[in-house]
Amino acid sequence: MKNQSKNGLLFRSEDIKIIMQEDSCPETYSRSSMIEGKLSFNLIFLLSPNINLEAQDCGTHFIFKKNQYILHYSSQESTAELWTENQETLKYLQIQINYQYIFNLINPESNRESAEILENMIENNYIFLHKETPPDMTVEMHIILREIVSYTKRGVMQKLFIEAKIIKLLILIFEQFNEKDTIEASPQTPSIIKKFIDENFHKNIKVEEIGKLIGINQNKIRKEFKAQYHITVTDYLSELRMLKAKKMIIDKEIMIKEIAIECGYEYVQNFTRAFKKKYGVSPETLRNG
Repeated sequence: MKNQSKNGLLFRSEDIKIIMQEDSCPETYSRSSMIEGKLSFNLIFLLSPNINLEAQDCGTHFIFKKNQYILHYSSQESTAELWTENQETLKYLQIQINYQYIFNLINPESNRESAEILENMIENNYIFLHKETPPDMTVEMHIILREIVSYTKRGVMQKLFIEAKIIKLLILIFEQFNEKDTIEASPQTPSIIKKFIDENFHKNIKVEEIGKLIGINQNKIRKEFKAQYHITVTDYLSELRMLKAKKMIIDKEIMIKEIAIECGYEYVQNFTRAFKKKYGVSPETLRNG
């Protein structure tokens, strides 16, 4: 979510409103008022460090770390004040969704699981993951927010796109909370990185981009991943790509260039070099041999 210049109202429909708040003058004292509508669910992603949030109706005060979020239900219209200290930038994204939209989406009358999900949402059980600790955003959540902020189409295409991304965000939240009893209070960096690579190795991703997405120092990523899995991040990424390439190479109807793209390589020469380093022969030689 870095280097995004969009600010203010990003999207509005009958059921959904998305607001990006990012102060352009961090040298000043950053403070913002956030309104939660009556009978609404609010997804609030805190994208800068040390954000204070004070709910005006009940006086509740939270301090968030960077890349935490909450899913909050508001029965009445309410206002919250958000601010940072020590001249830090205030940056967050709010997604407000009408209650009836969520009700129709989940359909709590259809089965017990749906009813429990809606009940948990209304009771604000998706605010604290562990011991009054707000949940941390996952890699997938960061990617979705970046897609929402950078989407340029308007009209019905934007509406469908936004709704699809919100549904995906909700799924990720429900999954994260369902797994809360089996994971530690703070998700471990190696498992987060491994999951991201396992799901995205076929894309043209670079190791440096992973750290930017989840706000973790590159040196920490490399050190902890290798300590956990006894292989570097780069080598693990290459290993998955080469395994896929070797499976695809036997199909002579697929061009080498297509295989390179499918395995996350932008340039075929880089793919050929990596393949030969791994298997000792070029892709063409292995295919024709």
